[in-house]
Formats: sequence, C-alpha cells, structure tokens
Amino acid sequence: MSNVIPFPVRVPASETEPEIDLFTAVDVAIRDLRDIASRLKADEAGRVQATECLNMLARALASAQAVG
Repeated sequence: MSNVIPFPVRVPASETEPEIDLFTAVDVAIRDLRDIASRLKADEAGRVQATECLNMLARALASAQAVG
C-alpha cells in the first residue's frame, strides 16, 4: 500500500502578496540578478548565465517602456 502525501492548500497570491505590475517585477528581477551575478565571481558559468539573463531582461524592459 502506498502513502498519499497531500499537497498543501495554495493561498491565492492576492491574499499573501501585494499586486505588482510587470515593469516593477522585471526591474526588481534585474536588480536581484545584478546582485547574484556579482556574488558568483568564483563560478564563471553561473556569472555568465546570470549576466545573460540580466541583459535579456534589461532589453525587454527597455523595449516595453518604449512602447508604453
């Protein structure tokens, strides 16, 4: 007989976190990735990946801001 592990009940995000718009979310992700990339100095592959992701998000944010 197997054990059934129940999943925890999900609380809708609106009840636990404030609403955040896409521009703010991307801006915060860029800031966080910049911090992470600077801490990954010993791990070249991780730093490169974080930097590439940072650049992608920065381009997407700039493009979205230009459109409005």
